[in-house]
Amino acid sequence: MGRFNYSSQVKAEVEDRALAHLQVVIGNKLRRGESFFFTWRDDATVGDGRRSVWIHPSADLDFKYYGSRAPAMNRTWLEKLAYAANSSGGLFVMSEPPDEPQTGTIESI
Repeated sequence: MGRFNYSSQVKAEVEDRALAHLQVVIGNKLRRGESFFFTWRDDATVGDGRRSVWIHPSADLDFKYYGSRAPAMNRTWLEKLAYAANSSGGLFVMSEPPDEPQTGTIESI
């Protein structure tokens, strides 16, 4: 289980594999200077509910992984996450779909 930290006050526990995919999508958006909302469900230990943060190029982000290995990337999942990040609803944690073989590089997402 990893942790996404936004500023010094907002933290979200996210499974390492999902967090690695979120990091790629968030990094690609920020590299292009694009801002967007990122939404997740809070754990019951912090009051349950839902939280959204505005991600922008000067945001203070930290991705903490508890595992030592970087996972293989699922291109289909990256595309679905990027599509969500580009929508008016913003990026959100979603279940991993089966990976479909495709050509191209991850950076083109």
